[in-house]
Amino acid sequence: QGKVNKPVVAWVSGTCARLFKSEVQFGHAGAKSGGEMESAQAKNQALRDAGAVVPTSYEAFEIVIKETFDKLVEQGKITPVKEVMPPQIPEDLNNAIKSGKVRAPTHIISTISDDRGEEPCYAGVPMSSIVERGYGVGDVISLLWFKRSLPRYCTHFIEICIMLCADHGPCVSGAHNTIVTARAGKDLVSSLVSGLLTIGPRFGGAIDDAARYFKDAYDRGLTPYEFVEDMKKKGIRVPGIGHRIKRGDNRDKRVELLQRFARTHFPSVKYMEYAVQVETYTLSKANNLVLNVDGAIGSLFLDLLAGSGMFSKQEIDEIVEIGYLNGLFVLARSIGLIGHTFDQKRLKQPLYRHPWEDVLYTK
Repeated sequence: QGKVNKPVVAWVSGTCARLFKSEVQFGHAGAKSGGEMESAQAKNQALRDAGAVVPTSYEAFEIVIKETFDKLVEQGKITPVKEVMPPQIPEDLNNAIKSGKVRAPTHIISTISDDRGEEPCYAGVPMSSIVERGYGVGDVISLLWFKRSLPRYCTHFIEICIMLCADHGPCVSGAHNTIVTARAGKDLVSSLVSGLLTIGPRFGGAIDDAARYFKDAYDRGLTPYEFVEDMKKKGIRVPGIGHRIKRGDNRDKRVELLQRFARTHFPSVKYMEYAVQVETYTLSKANNLVLNVDGAIGSLFLDLLAGSGMFSKQEIDEIVEIGYLNGLFVLARSIGLIGHTFDQKRLKQPLYRHPWEDVLYTK
């Protein structure tokens, strides 16, 4: 009718219907073509007769669109608009990471364990190897704490320390706190933590300090007299020396066991012998100023680190500074504190209340 002045490029799909033997649905809402005039071919021809540009096939649709456009440009009817390159869509981060093109920033760094493979690894050692080689708790601590496999005498010493420090009766502050908390009806973790929180300079936490001070004094070449008197001038008690119960004539059996093992298996016990010399001097002042288990472990761990030949001086200083040795006491004492929790739960002990007669009431 001449109402449309712009070129119309059109194509009616469904021309493949003739290839089927039976009638096939093609079109909106499942419309069926009945007669020949309703076929796609007839509609395309009708469009062509009416002046539309109709390609010979769907594949040619793109070609005739471009040809029609180019004719309009030649006739000056339209002015082409400059092509604008669309912004490149960034590649998906997950795909880029998988292809190795980018590395996503990390928030946590871990160098001791990895569970991304078929089995967890401790410091690069697969879990199956740990079991097959008959590794013990000391070996696992060696891998996870020190990131290396220490000699067997070292890991055995670690295990001995854990066994000797696992518990020291119900009266020490950590066990007492755990028992009171358990009797208050609290759960295992709460009871354990209440006991662990007492570990510090006065209870268990002196191992690091003992190692730190003994090492500094020995490395500086101080005599036991100079070391003790210098600490006295500074108002600092010598960590690892002194016990509430043990005396010079009633030594801590745990200390003797550790010393005996070290003298038998360690290549060198220079730090422990220095601690013994310090003890000899302090005992001349008071009979209770004996080398306690904190001092024994602290000095012997220095000998373990230095004598194994697997640690540099800087690494040894860092291990002592970070708190590895106190970590050993925390790990060991957790065993006993958990035991006290179970003990109170099993005995169904009631809420603890301190007896009046054990309190001095004053004004």
